[in-house]
Amino acid sequence: MPKRRNAIYALIIACLFGGLTTGRTFFFSLAYMFGLLLILACLWSWLSVNNVRIARNTRARRAQVGKTLDEYFTVQSSSLLPKLWLEVRDYSTLPAHRASTIVPTLQPRGAYRWSVHTPCALRGEFRLGGLTLISGDPFGLYQATRHIPATSSVLVYPAIVQLADFHLPGGILSGGDAQRQRAYFVTTNAAGIRDYAPGDGFSRIHWRSTARKDKLIVKEFELDPLAELWIMLDLSAAAHVSRPYHVEGVAEGEIFLPPDSAEYAIALAASLSSHFLVKERALGFLAHTPHRNAMQPDRGARQLTRILETLALAKVESDLPFAQVISLEGHYLSRGATAILISADMSDGWLAEAHLLVRRGVQVIAVLIDPHSFGVGLSGRNAEETRARLEIGGVTTYLVRYGDNLSMALSRANLRLPSRAVW
Repeated sequence: MPKRRNAIYALIIACLFGGLTTGRTFFFSLAYMFGLLLILACLWSWLSVNNVRIARNTRARRAQVGKTLDEYFTVQSSSLLPKLWLEVRDYSTLPAHRASTIVPTLQPRGAYRWSVHTPCALRGEFRLGGLTLISGDPFGLYQATRHIPATSSVLVYPAIVQLADFHLPGGILSGGDAQRQRAYFVTTNAAGIRDYAPGDGFSRIHWRSTARKDKLIVKEFELDPLAELWIMLDLSAAAHVSRPYHVEGVAEGEIFLPPDSAEYAIALAASLSSHFLVKERALGFLAHTPHRNAMQPDRGARQLTRILETLALAKVESDLPFAQVISLEGHYLSRGATAILISADMSDGWLAEAHLLVRRGVQVIAVLIDPHSFGVGLSGRNAEETRARLEIGGVTTYLVRYGDNLSMALSRANLRLPSRAVW
């Protein structure tokens, strides 16, 4: 475009020179015509990007790895002049999100619509927008740019894999001494009845007592004794390994797990959380992400949403070793509870803490992620030896390697029960 304008400038100078030397008005008229052409071209290019409205509609601000983010765009012209061409550039940070496009000719007050369906490959919070509109005049002399800074964000939850055959050790189901703690949700333990109060659900009504007393009577429930589960996730920087990767060619519905042990750990934590909370089990969560996140045991979709949001934003930046995390947070675990420890650390520190939990009467399940399987040259003890040391201390173990199907890796076929019981 600058070259074309320079050619016009040269023609204007030549015409003016010709008019001054010959005195003929033809050359002056020609110079005025080229000057008017430049003015009209500049005005046209400015109008091409200014009398335009663009709407961006994102159906949901929450997505998940393996699912699709759908966006719908509309470009509306409010000008009386046609838009010969219009380029829309998108600066979203969501991987593989290709919303940029070339809008074909827009008639006066016309509109153009298109949609973008992006498979979500990576967890995290990503920016949607801004946008830049680029257009020009019919002669290609000027190019106008208009930036639209409006942005929004989308949160992509980690992948969840269905676990059909995950085994919990015996002795952790409901049973033992009653805790005598009232629950605000429905459990399997009915503790008594009381009068109906505003806000009580109809599912709590005890119809026989209601019919007998001729007024609404509801059931009261207690917490399940010794039925709590805890997930403790190791996100210390020293525990995890990764290697470079590119997110390309991920198909819709495909779950992409990068060669990063932390991403495997987060996907495992999300899958286990969904598995237990769908079954209405009380689940607590502990991790340093790098800020401390401790969620008391709770049930239902709200607890799952809180855990998924925490995992979506988690970063592997904590300097606190997993051994210290277990030592500091282990007091939350009562006797008879179950702790699921997820780590890629092969050192002895947290193994000793896991053995202490077993001796306190906590059922411990360790999900080991083999760091040697990620193709990064590492020295030190291998995962099988670490697994054997855990089993000697009474810890049930699962072993996950890079490229494994997580559903199969957490099935009974990959389960190793402790070699001896520790009480």
